[in-house]
Amino acid sequence: MRYTTTLLAAVALVASHAQAQNAPLPVSITPRLDTPQVRVIVATLQPRMPVNARTGHATDRVVIYLDDGVMTRSGGDSGGGNTARIEFRRGDVRWVPASGPYIAENISDHPIRILEVDLKGPPGASAAASKLDPAAVDSTHYKVEFENEYVRVLRVHYGPREKGALHEHLLNRVVLYLNDHPNAKADDVRVAGPATHTEENASDQPADRIAVEIK
Repeated sequence: MRYTTTLLAAVALVASHAQAQNAPLPVSITPRLDTPQVRVIVATLQPRMPVNARTGHATDRVVIYLDDGVMTRSGGDSGGGNTARIEFRRGDVRWVPASGPYIAENISDHPIRILEVDLKGPPGASAAASKLDPAAVDSTHYKVEFENEYVRVLRVHYGPREKGALHEHLLNRVVLYLNDHPNAKADDVRVAGPATHTEENASDQPADRIAVEIK
């Protein structure tokens, strides 16, 4: 896969340079999931160390910020030599199209982690809408963060001891847990398939997660 090859080559080049300088890597990549539809990684950017992505990024992707922070990005989809400043909070979500070469820099005073859901191909056959779509039948707990032809991203929030309505998922989805749940820990990432069910937060703490549905 072109993305895997170019990413690993870029990381290897950066690692070689960093080792020669006896310095920490500007960016490190931690694989999390690999399915026929997506590859999920966590990119950790060190502060004040520019990352030169000379080969660009070959895939469209959803990025979810795991830490508060600020970064800059120039080139790629930023337009010419313009530099974009990106401020974010933990749990913020963005759609990032495939792009050419760019330079990214974490200008925070601490490392930042970014979960990337890289799409391996174009959308499949469109699924018929369900009458039990969670955003329609249980809008108290399921909010649409954004949607395009490739993905729909849901923000899910349950208060302590809350139970949701019966709903149906028609698409495969990547689920990120933003805090501890009775059956998961904060930052856990899982894949879930089509299902019809009800859900309940059995704890005394709020339960928050993000679901990236793959079309």
